[in-house]
Parts: sequence; C-alpha cells; structure tokens
Amino acid sequence: MAVLHLADEANGSAARLEIERRTGRRVSRGSVYVTLDRLEGKGLLSSRLVAAPTVRGGIRRLFRATPAGIKAVKHAVSTLAQMHVGLERVIGAK
Repeated sequence: MAVLHLADEANGSAARLEIERRTGRRVSRGSVYVTLDRLEGKGLLSSRLVAAPTVRGGIRRLFRATPAGIKAVKHAVSTLAQMHVGLERVIGAK
C-alpha cells in the first residue's frame, strides 16, 4: 500500500517513512527491503534502477505495483471490510 501511495517515488526508504507516518510505528529498514523483495518475487511489485547522483552509490531502486499487486490490494481491502462488518458494537467503530 505504501508503494501505491508513493506512486513514482516508491523506493525502500520512502516506503518505510510512509508506513511509519501512516501507522505511527517504527519499521526497520531491513524488514521493508525484505518485504519489497518478496513482493517483487511474487510478481506483485516490479522495480527499476535509476540514476540518483545525490544518493550514496548514485543509484536508486524504485518500485511500482503490478496489475497483480493492485488486484491483491483490492482483495485485501475488500476482505478486511467484510471482516469488519458486525464489529462496530464490539470495537466502537462505524
């Protein structure tokens, strides 16, 4: 989801900051990169290397959700919404 929010600027560091900003929780760099690699291996993300003179090493790896990745996010959000139905009185949410 962080990759989708970031659009064309989705590198590992930006994804980590986006997750932290939206969840209010600290996330380790390693866990983000492992997850991005795993999602790419499953065909849910693709990546490309771009020149980045201001970055150490001069290269950034940018990620983008594939059509299968977008479909997977839609399915996860739909499933979560279905599971949420009926819990309003228990968790106090609308």
